[in-house]
Amino acid sequence: MTGIATGDRAAVTVPDKLVVHGADRLEGRFRVPGAKNAVLPMIAAALLTHEPCHLTNVPAIEDVEIMLELVRRLGAHVDYDRRASTLSITADNITSFEPDAEVVNEMRASFLVAGPLLSRFGEFRCVHPGGCDLGIRPVNVDVQGFQAMGATVETEQSSYIANAPPRLQGARIYLDYPSHTGTEDLIMAACLAEGTTTIVHASREPEVLDLVQLLKSMGARIRGEGTSIIEVVGRQKLHGAGHHVLPDRLVAGTFAIAATMCGGEVELADVHTENLEPVLHKLAGVGAAIEQNDEHVTIRSDGELTATEVQSMPHPGFPTDKQAEMGALLTQAHGESVVVERVFDRRFGYAAALQKLGADIIVDGTRAVIRGPTVLHGAELTAGNDLRSGAAMILAGLVARGGTTIDGIHFIRRGYQDLAGDLVALGASIDVVGSIQPRIPG
Repeated sequence: MTGIATGDRAAVTVPDKLVVHGADRLEGRFRVPGAKNAVLPMIAAALLTHEPCHLTNVPAIEDVEIMLELVRRLGAHVDYDRRASTLSITADNITSFEPDAEVVNEMRASFLVAGPLLSRFGEFRCVHPGGCDLGIRPVNVDVQGFQAMGATVETEQSSYIANAPPRLQGARIYLDYPSHTGTEDLIMAACLAEGTTTIVHASREPEVLDLVQLLKSMGARIRGEGTSIIEVVGRQKLHGAGHHVLPDRLVAGTFAIAATMCGGEVELADVHTENLEPVLHKLAGVGAAIEQNDEHVTIRSDGELTATEVQSMPHPGFPTDKQAEMGALLTQAHGESVVVERVFDRRFGYAAALQKLGADIIVDGTRAVIRGPTVLHGAELTAGNDLRSGAAMILAGLVARGGTTIDGIHFIRRGYQDLAGDLVALGASIDVVGSIQPRIPG
């Protein structure tokens, strides 16, 4: 294997446009960085204590920057070394219980500070969060849980105003849906509540388990993580701690799918293979050869792919965040593939872009039928407001004939350190055009 993609460089500029010329094969090694969906709730968790919390393997992505700016504006002290992938947060001087609306509008995960602030300080106010355009993404799981724990929550012009004097009370909370952000928010709220909180139908996502490991290191009493019932016994206070963020299974999945599409041999290093199993299982089914041990996966493919059926579901099912990229892959598979989305109602936003490239894809509600293999031809695309759809467009461009121009790709920086640069290191031909400033200045 010839190329090396580090996956851990700190980008100086944010690209605005990419021109993807394709890739004959992908060859090399990619080190998987820390997980976005793990580190964001950990940043929020630092608000539960006045002592420093230290994180390593922190990815240099825009969502981390946004979340750090949010806690800074609340009064937390932040020391973030992007190149070393280290982060320290000290929340000993919180001056506000209302996250800045400008920051909250950028990211749904910003609502994760609600649980810690309400639990530690008994007060929280926030506008409804923004983020990727994936359809209906309510925070009612969080709000109903807070109310079950004794908080009063009022809505005022799309804002939530919550109070819990003097402390939240332990409760039994049943989740209508196993939301991973809702589960995380309620676990954090329960850490300083009085009594025992039981969360039923909880999320089993690996990132939830990683958050729990940090909280336990901070002194929290939690059991049942990894199951659908999590029990939290409240403490008077938590202390500081250190934690190494688990590898990002979603970034790893992107490179595994790319290697399968383009053919070649790519080694994924520093990956928890058990968390990647749903994706690897599907890739093996379409024709990839998979070799793995505990922290390394090698994907080999000749590019001859077979149609399959994909249904997105909460973990341990196939992750919704990889659905769009699998859709791009299946345009190159022999036969008729079916993709069913069971998590977000707008996950097929990428289909129009694939059609513009020449893909035979028909969407009917939450179901798409893809016939292949189809020769794709380069075109001008716009990534839009969903980072996973943007990634799917880049992967489609890797197998298209001619240049594929993808405009407005800054949204992809929310979840990838340098997707284009890391693909180039593996053999792709991609040009970066222009740059923009990050949306939330420090």
